Amino acid sequence: VQLQASGGGLVQTGGSLRLSCAASGRTFSNYAMGWFRQAPGKEREFVAVISWSGGSTSYEDSVKGRFTSSRDNAKNTVYLQMNNLKPEDTAVYYCAGGPVYGTRVGDEYDYWGQGSLVTVSS
Repeated sequence: VQLQASGGGLVQTGGSLRLSCAASGRTFSNYAMGWFRQAPGKEREFVAVISWSGGSTSYEDSVKGRFTSSRDNAKNTVYLQMNNLKPEDTAVYYCAGGPVYGTRVGDEYDYWGQGSLVTVSS
């Protein structure tokens, strides 16, 4: 599975962005899809994960209620809707595919996109 993330950009505090992650390959629907981010000078951190069916999601505490992950398996695409963005959300966001829903450990994901930069100005 190859992943291509897009949708990042510059937004003001309180604004919204939607990231997309398009996958190639027949088995996209077999994978749980995670979102991670890495801010400058910081380690990569978990943001969200969605199950293969889209029926289950889990979020890191700081984004709960603001971010929503969804997927369209017919389009081989997963989304991260980000609302009420804050400067501390500034980071490169990565999508990743893995066989097990729920894991928040990046090393347990098999496939990674190239990253999409989100910058939130104050």
